[in-house]
Amino acid sequence: MASLQRITPCLWFDGNAEEAARFYVSLLPDSRIDRVGRAPASYPGGEEGAVLLVDFTLAGQTFQALNGGPNFRFTEAISFSVSCADQAEVDRLWSALTAGGGAPIQCGWLKDRYGLSWQIVPEALPRLMSNSDPAQAARVFKAMMQMVKLDVAQLERAHAG
Repeated sequence: MASLQRITPCLWFDGNAEEAARFYVSLLPDSRIDRVGRAPASYPGGEEGAVLLVDFTLAGQTFQALNGGPNFRFTEAISFSVSCADQAEVDRLWSALTAGGGAPIQCGWLKDRYGLSWQIVPEALPRLMSNSDPAQAARVFKAMMQMVKLDVAQLERAHAG
């Protein structure tokens, strides 16, 4: 029996919720637009008939995108952290998310064109950081702190010493 997700994060947009949701679902497998709801009447963030709420699934998890208006913006206090199988996936997602107005930040963080923060993390990083040798973990951490987009080969070299 499939379990039902009881808590669904809702992301607040200013008129471009459907565009953002369609972009996000194009990035990862097991992603889709589930429902596009239109406003039955005018509201402070939009007009009657405008897209109000988009239910979407991103990598198997449900989300909502709400066209709530210009009152609230994303901050780095909330981010999507994506575990990437390899450097190719890191590179692909990094390029897609920074394109069209996105911006790299530091340590694998970026902001996409809608202002949402993402952490693009290779699966190797937690393994390299959780080594029982504190010196290896410290070298990996130091290398990561100097990077913008994370580089698996550089992290592995730091681990090896």
